[in-house]
Amino acid sequence: MRAKPHPSETPATQWLRRHGIEFSLHPYDYVDHGGAAHAARQLAVDPHQVVKTLIMQDQAARPLVVLMHGDLEVSTQALARQIGVKSVQPCAVEVAQRHSGYLVGGTSPFALRKPMPIHVEAGVLELPRIYINGGRRGLLLGLDPAVLSRQLVARPVRCAAPAHP
Repeated sequence: MRAKPHPSETPATQWLRRHGIEFSLHPYDYVDHGGAAHAARQLAVDPHQVVKTLIMQDQAARPLVVLMHGDLEVSTQALARQIGVKSVQPCAVEVAQRHSGYLVGGTSPFALRKPMPIHVEAGVLELPRIYINGGRRGLLLGLDPAVLSRQLVARPVRCAAPAHP
């Protein structure tokens, strides 16, 4: 009989372990549409340090990943200008899930189903520690943001916009 994986094991945590990357597990009670603000409150961390993993697409429907502070939104116009495409928009939920291999609300940039360009808001890389989705709803991982540029080759961009209430 095969042993069941630990409930905190996901493709993302397995990927991080395989690459020898240190991280901490931060489970929380997930609620639909609670977002990064809810996770930050549950874990008593600054929402600016919680990083959202967003699956978007350009005008030709080519998928891309954007890593953004939990308390900010993506200016799709600014992002499109910086990455040299005509337009960028969020993917539909089912499309995002098909590209990433994760349920929306649990999307991690680690161990994505298909390779996609990854863009990270530059301010995220300046933080001492970030909390990013661990590959399932209700699990954030604490880690050094340098992992994003070193291991994922995430390209820094400046596309943050104030969040709409």
